[in-house]
Amino acid sequence: MNLPTIPLASIHLFPVKSMRGHAIDTAVVEPRGLHGDRRWMLVDANARFITARQHPALLKCSAELIRDGLVLFAPDGSVRDVGEPALSEPTIEVGIWKSSSPARVAEAAINDWLSRQIGIAVRLVHMADDCLRSVSRDWSKSGDIVSFADGFPLLLIGSASLDHLNTKLANPVSMANFRPNLVAKTDTPHVEDRWKRIAIGDVEFDVVKPCTRCVLTTIDPDSATPAANGEPLATLKTYRREALGVTFGQNLIPRTFGRIDAGAPLRVLE
Repeated sequence: MNLPTIPLASIHLFPVKSMRGHAIDTAVVEPRGLHGDRRWMLVDANARFITARQHPALLKCSAELIRDGLVLFAPDGSVRDVGEPALSEPTIEVGIWKSSSPARVAEAAINDWLSRQIGIAVRLVHMADDCLRSVSRDWSKSGDIVSFADGFPLLLIGSASLDHLNTKLANPVSMANFRPNLVAKTDTPHVEDRWKRIAIGDVEFDVVKPCTRCVLTTIDPDSATPAANGEPLATLKTYRREALGVTFGQNLIPRTFGRIDAGAPLRVLE
């Protein structure tokens, strides 16, 4: 049987969970997902994760990877370099939804600066290689791990799925509303729902679970303003609701690792 080959339209990296992401030309796929993706996160005084769902101002902050750390850009124009905490530093246990992970806390000056930017007391934490967080056993194999992403190493969306949604909206939205790591150039809406295994170059992925969507999709990724009409989630509820919830895109777990490039062919294996 001839299975389809589809262009990988773009790759997107989110160094800090819930901050603005950016497109990249090439990435290295590791067990947790893309190298550097969501290995940093903000937590509150109780070490619970903080996201733009409750604090949209996070979307006005951005980060770029540098050797052994980050450069953080704040909406007021200020910039800070952040080094990865030393492995000799103690870890704390941080909570993400129903799971948890060990992590190390960034220096106090960075946390004070970020707290002023966001408007609440926060700490920036880092997931080093020795800080392991497992993927939900309901959807994974033994040993599967994930970053600070909501639940899975990568998220993929087909471009036709967004095009189809936008035909139903008075005001079209961008792919940035959905924060995928990978965008495939597709012709059929939601064709990715039928995939079970894919490959990009030599890297293979299991397509394991539809991505359930939340209020974050209704916050404009440029202005960080929540949509008063609840779109595009309100429209998605009319045709994408299933037992798991309202879904859009597919979660992936990598089965082999290596480099992938934007524009490369994505092969559907199963």
